Amino acid sequence: MTTSKSDRNEPGYERHVFICGHERPIDHPRGSCAAKGSLTLLKMMKKSAKESGVKKIRVQKSGCLNYCEHGPSCVVYPEGTWYHLSPDGMNVEKIVERHLLKGEIHTESIMHIDKK
Repeated sequence: MTTSKSDRNEPGYERHVFICGHERPIDHPRGSCAAKGSLTLLKMMKKSAKESGVKKIRVQKSGCLNYCEHGPSCVVYPEGTWYHLSPDGMNVEKIVERHLLKGEIHTESIMHIDKK
């Protein structure tokens, strides 16, 4: 039998948060989420979720989410809600408070993509 150091008795999470950690060259026209501070925001979200007592949530770095030009980008599953994280982290706690704790979409941080 495999043992785990986590506080869960079975695998799985209620929500899974992916924050883009993709890196591109500084002069790339699409930019990159890492260059916009996504890894600092990842740490902020993990800390905020832990301090808020959020359970059964996994917050982790992802590879490219393909929206670096709109980043730092973040997606929450199972809802499939896409967020634009503010580089200063001002909306991280709101996303934790509303979405991760209460299950409500934080509409002010939804990622809007202009289709051409």
